[in-house]
Parts: sequence; structure tokens; C-alpha cells
Amino acid sequence: MAKKKKADEKKIVLERMYNVPLRKEFLKVPKYKRAKKAITALKAFLVRHMKSDKIKIGRFANLKIWERGIRNPVHHIKVIAKKDEEGNVFAELEGAPVEKPVEKAPAKKSTAKGADAPKDTEKPETATEKLAEKVESVKKEKAETAKKIEKEEISELKKEHPKQHAPKVEVKAKEVTPKPTAPAGKGEMSKP
Repeated sequence: MAKKKKADEKKIVLERMYNVPLRKEFLKVPKYKRAKKAITALKAFLVRHMKSDKIKIGRFANLKIWERGIRNPVHHIKVIAKKDEEGNVFAELEGAPVEKPVEKAPAKKSTAKGADAPKDTEKPETATEKLAEKVESVKKEKAETAKKIEKEEISELKKEHPKQHAPKVEVKAKEVTPKPTAPAGKGEMSKP
């Protein structure tokens, strides 16, 4: 038997890498529209250079443009543009991870009604989710080692400088001198 090509896999006719200048275009609009204009400038650049009107911008390229907000997009972006045999162009950031589609295993039908049937409720992980999990695990490991090192340093300092109790000093009570409530002056009656 010969393998059939999937409908999703299309032959790539043209693949190019571009460093797309965006600043000249997004400076023509107000600040609150700049990232949107950068996206349209990228699409216009790809229409002109790839000779197709069917343009798709990848997730990582979009995030790169929007990473500093709508008012301050990046000035240039390096993208890899791929054109398939139908004329569809897909542009993705250079060096972006490639997400491979996860194939689902065919579901097994069980004869028992839900009693002993295992349920496959877990979602298939994508490359980005796996990367995020690895990053989290590395962060946790670094935090744990940092805590251990800090505890060791504190214990070493305590050994070097043991607590020395200062001698107790008695606190003296303040002496209060009575002050007259009204000043003595001309208004006082003199005593005979």
C-alpha cells in the first residue's frame, strides 16, 4: 500500500527569508495604531514580494511585533515566508519553534458501560507547552538550590559570629521640675 498525503501537508514551492522594515510605515499613523499598521505593512510587503494575496502571519511573528505594546512595535522583523502550491503564504519569525501536529490514537471502544473503561481526557501537549514546563522546572530547581545556599551561608555566619549579649544598663527615671502655669508679671497683686 502506498501512503496517502494528508490534506494538511502541502508541497512548499517557494521559501524565502526577509528582514522586513516596518518603521517607515507605522510612523505614518498615530501612536495608538502603530502595531496594527506594522502588521498590515508586513502583509503588504509579503504580497509584493511573494506574489500572492493569501497571507498568514505566524503566532511568534505576531507576538514579536506586539511584545512592546501597540505604541512601540519593533522596527524590523526577520521572517521566513513559505509559499505552497495553492498560493498560500505563511510567514513565521526566524528561529521560532516548529509545532508538529500531534496525532491522536484511534479511540478504543469498550463493551463495558463506563465502569472499567479508561478515559483519555488529557490534551495532547504542543511544543510550546513542553517548553513552558521545562522552563518552570528549571526555575523551581534554581530557587531550591538558592534557598539551600542561603541557609548554608547563614549557618556559617552564625558559627563565625555567635550572639554576644550586651550588659544590661539601668534606665534612670527623668526628674520632672514643676513649672508655673501662668507667668509672673504686672497683673499680679502684690502681697503686703
